[in-house]
Parts: sequence; structure tokens; C-alpha cells
Amino acid sequence: MLLQVKKEQVISGLQKAANIIPSNTGAAYLRSLWIKAEAQKMILMSTDSNLEFTGTYDAAVTEEGLVGINGRHFVDLLRRMPAGEVTLRLDQKSGSLVVEQGRRNYRLPISEPTWFQPLTPFPDAAPVVWSGDFLQDAIDKTLFCVGDDEGADALGCLYIRPSGKDGKIDISGLNGHQFALLQCMHDELASKLPEEGILLPRKYVIELRKWLSEDEIELNFSSKRLFVRSGNGQECLSLPRSAYLYPDYTAFLKRLDTPEASKLDISRQDCCEALDRLLVFNTEADRCTTFSLGPTELMLSSQGQDTGSASESLDAAYSGSISRIVFPTKSLLDILSRYVSQKLTLTLTGEEGPCGITGEDDPGYTVLLMPMKMAQQDYYSEGEEEA
Repeated sequence: MLLQVKKEQVISGLQKAANIIPSNTGAAYLRSLWIKAEAQKMILMSTDSNLEFTGTYDAAVTEEGLVGINGRHFVDLLRRMPAGEVTLRLDQKSGSLVVEQGRRNYRLPISEPTWFQPLTPFPDAAPVVWSGDFLQDAIDKTLFCVGDDEGADALGCLYIRPSGKDGKIDISGLNGHQFALLQCMHDELASKLPEEGILLPRKYVIELRKWLSEDEIELNFSSKRLFVRSGNGQECLSLPRSAYLYPDYTAFLKRLDTPEASKLDISRQDCCEALDRLLVFNTEADRCTTFSLGPTELMLSSQGQDTGSASESLDAAYSGSISRIVFPTKSLLDILSRYVSQKLTLTLTGEEGPCGITGEDDPGYTVLLMPMKMAQQDYYSEGEEEA
């Protein structure tokens, strides 16, 4: 193998390829980055045995071939080299890849050729075009509700499914006490998705989020994988699909539409600022904020045995039968920060029932949060004895 390529044209792809290479694995073949010289192209391939990355870049190929090297080591070297043309040459006699640039010369040991396993190609069926920045935003709005326990079955996965027959798509995450749903329209994608939807493990969606840019992307599916390709066809990342059964979340969403539900309208910014201050008074044992509800006023209060107490009054519009409800402060603050709407509506289904949060400038976006069970607590100052 012999090729010349400009460092600045491939370094971004090399870093993406190296990002999915395991750093601590004892299996040397998984640490390998494979470089293929073919038809005036430099093709990069890497995998962690689940994620698969392929990048294709222009190069001057004198001799075609395939070579595997320690991916992170190779990328660290090129990242430190100056911009300009780099020559890669396979030296069969010494069993090394020679990297040359001007008067610089480096030799890297190569991987055993039998370790190479071809990656799954992008399916031939017509792909679906989507916006990379929209998918980024969809992941940001839902993935925080996906459980981070790899053994959590479907609750450790992002769920994407067609919703009805009008081109609507549901993207959702659920971890047992929080649920996020983003509904969007895409006729072509809705028709291509399997009726039961697809499940993507959280840790692989995180890597997809890192890989995405604002540019257009192409999506395709197989029975076991999701394929995401850059709009120019240069790079492709594929993720394994999970086969778990996702819970039916429509039942608790319907509770938000019942006549018995209470409605609270608040200013997002005012509430976030107040919660941030009340968070100072939370402790590991007392990590909640109490909402005391009136027709035109919302009273927020928090206390901790070692931190003291705090309360703030906010303007609000409320209608309903619930007079008091308790939320985990940090979780609610994190949820509210996901919205862009200045005005938010909290739909309360009970003191211990799910609360749905929506905003008029966040169409199709709903987050559900479970309140905390209210309990009467007594606090004593230092040195005070119980009566």
C-alpha cells in the first residue's frame, strides 16, 4: 500500500474513527484502525464490535492495499504533525506502516491481517434524508430521560417509532421517574420505520450525538442496525438496535387530558432562577422543593436540616384542586432548562401522579416528571432537645 493524503482533509475523520475505538480493551484487534487504499480513495474503518465507522476521503493512491494499526496511537501522531501532505507506505519486510512528511519519518507496527472483518455496508435501499441539527436537538431533548443502567433493558434505550398514519414520529426516553417525548413530522421516515419502532442503546446514541453536525444526513435500517451517513456520503456510522419491548407510554399521557387535571402556568425563567437559589438549601436527604398553589401565586419552599429554609413567591395562573405538590429540585431545574418557551404549562394529575410539562414555543415536546411523596418532617436547631 502506498498513498499520499493531506492531513487537514482526513484528521477530523481520523479522530471520529478513533473515538469509538476502545481504550482499555485487552483485545488488540478492537484497538485497530484499518486503512484501505483503493481507487484514489483512503478508506478508514473502525469498530468497538458494536458501533461501526467508515470514512472515505480523496487521496493519491499509487499502490492499493489494506493495513491495520493501533488507531489511537496513529491519530495522536497525525494530530501532532503540521498541515500538509502525508505519505503512508506499507513496509512488508519490517511489518510496519511508514508515515512520512518532509524530513519526518515514523514507523508503526501493523495489526495481524487476519483480524480484519469487513464492516456492514450502508443498505442499498433508498435512504431517508434528515437534518443533522434537528436530530441533535431531538437527542438533547429526550436522551436525558433514558436510564444509564446498561442492564435496564428497554429503559436504557432511545425509542423512535411511527405514530399513526399521518407522518408523525415519536422520539422518547423513559427511566421510570421521568419521560420525555418529542413528536415531529417526516412522512418518508415514518413510512420507513418498522411499526414497532426501533430501540437504540443510550451509550451508542451518545456517540451518534458527538458525530452529528448541522449538515444533512441520510438514514437507513436493517433488521439489526441503524445507519447514519453524511449527506455527501463521505462518512457512515452504524448503531446496533436492541430487541427489547418498549413500555406503552400512551396510558399515562392520556391522564394529562382528563378534566380532573390541574393546570399551572409559570414563567420558565423566573421559576428556573428561583429553583436554582432554593437548590442551595437542598441536601442529599432533603432534595426537593414544595409548590404551594394559589390562583395567582406560586409559593416555592425548600429546607434542609443542616442548611436552613428558603421560600419565594412567583406570579402564576393556576386552576385545579391540588393545593401542594413536591418535586425533586435538581431534576425539575434540568427539565425546565430543555425548553425555549418563556411560558410553561405544568399539568398536574395528582399529588403523586405524573406532571406533564409543555410550552407553546416547544411544539410536540412533553416531559413527564413524577412528584415526590410528601412527608411531614421536623427540624431541630443545634443543641435543641426533642420534647
